[in-house]
Amino acid sequence: MIRRGLDGGSFKPLTEESIHRVHQTVMRVIEEVGFEVNSEAALELFKTAEAWVDQGKHLVRLPQKRAMELIGMAPSEVRLCGQDEKHDIILGGHRVYTGTGGTALYIYHPDTGQKHPASLDDLKRIAKLVDKLDNIHLFMLPTYPSELPVEQVDVNRFFAGLDNTTKHVMGGVYTLDGVKQVIRMAEFIAGSGDRLRQRPLISMIACSISPLRMDGQYGDLVVTIARAGIPLVCPAEPLCGTTSPVTLAGNLVIQTVDSLMGVMLTQIINPGTPVIFGSVATSTDLTDLKYLAGSVEMGLINAAGAQMAQFYQLPFYATGGMTDSKVLDAQSGYESSITSLLCALAGANFIHDAAGLMEFALTACYEKYVIDNDILGMVMRAVDGIKVNDDTLAFNLIKKVGPGGNFVTTKHTRQFMRSEHYQPSLSDRESREEWEAKGSKTTLERATESVEELIASHDWSLPADIREQVLSEIQNIVD
Repeated sequence: MIRRGLDGGSFKPLTEESIHRVHQTVMRVIEEVGFEVNSEAALELFKTAEAWVDQGKHLVRLPQKRAMELIGMAPSEVRLCGQDEKHDIILGGHRVYTGTGGTALYIYHPDTGQKHPASLDDLKRIAKLVDKLDNIHLFMLPTYPSELPVEQVDVNRFFAGLDNTTKHVMGGVYTLDGVKQVIRMAEFIAGSGDRLRQRPLISMIACSISPLRMDGQYGDLVVTIARAGIPLVCPAEPLCGTTSPVTLAGNLVIQTVDSLMGVMLTQIINPGTPVIFGSVATSTDLTDLKYLAGSVEMGLINAAGAQMAQFYQLPFYATGGMTDSKVLDAQSGYESSITSLLCALAGANFIHDAAGLMEFALTACYEKYVIDNDILGMVMRAVDGIKVNDDTLAFNLIKKVGPGGNFVTTKHTRQFMRSEHYQPSLSDRESREEWEAKGSKTTLERATESVEELIASHDWSLPADIREQVLSEIQNIVD
């Protein structure tokens, strides 16, 4: 049974009072401290929106009332569509979906213990693999093709996704020309510009730089994407003790301000732009200032971020599911599980990075996508919770079976056995004797077999006529 778009929200790391105190501090930062904006286009737009702008320092401040007006213009829900309608999702409220993510530079091979620079072919193979994994609902472009110059990266990454999966494709972007090429390509595939806006097959990401800063390049990207009406994520990545206060509450304040500044800019540019509030916030290893991807604090911060998104009535892009481990071991399993679980139970709308990433998000691993798919199935089962009604309480059945009876052969068992109990595809639940008779395979060995089977069975690519049009009219695509 596939579980997606379920209502989370049972886990609440913040009390209602705490949410309001964070919000009040966020508004004070926006009004009293300000935000550095290094895009001239963005700075001019803030001027038109009644912001207080210090041109010399590139500093923007807004009164609380005006900030809340701009935040209120953003849609409370954002639809992200797949080429197959069964993959359409609606982000907002407490609905939970999971997906890939990151811009990993390497691919890890568990059989050799080595890694190699990620290539465009790796990206295509991962797209084919993820297309077959039911508990991964959205394909966020997870690797950076090392062999391509930067001016070719955007269009080739998105083409690799759109040509190899029917799920929605989201990705970070690097150049203004690349953004325009990607949008034009997506318009061909959707059928027209209007149809792409009605059913967005792609979405893009443009980050703020913590603390309290918008880069010139990324500011220009926000302006371009928002004007085009393409769904946009505006996340921030404050790190406790380095680019934010060391406390989780202080980190949450910086993350919220940084992301809201992007949200507000989109609404100045194009009111109603489908924009997603986002967090990649986490903790820091203060012994050597490393970014940490698998800490429990990352799960807590992103779960709290989900509560703040719900307070502002904005869709939320959270981060979870990664590990700092260099191999697929117990650490990989428990770190990936706990952060995804905390985010999902808090009602984070889209948990990105939830599959495939390891080693501080520098590296992706084919086998980990398959293992994480099982983890995410269990996570979504936890979100689904326990349904209590006359059918599930089963009093009449209990009365009929009575003391000493059994429930194995009842219709009730057949009716609910699949929906009530998640069946993982990789976990071994056989007796030792049965397991040994089948080769005593480990989870990793079973995952390796599954990777090759799933990729080999993949049969999707763009329709031939559309594919030919894209290849003939869009420059820089490496076929």
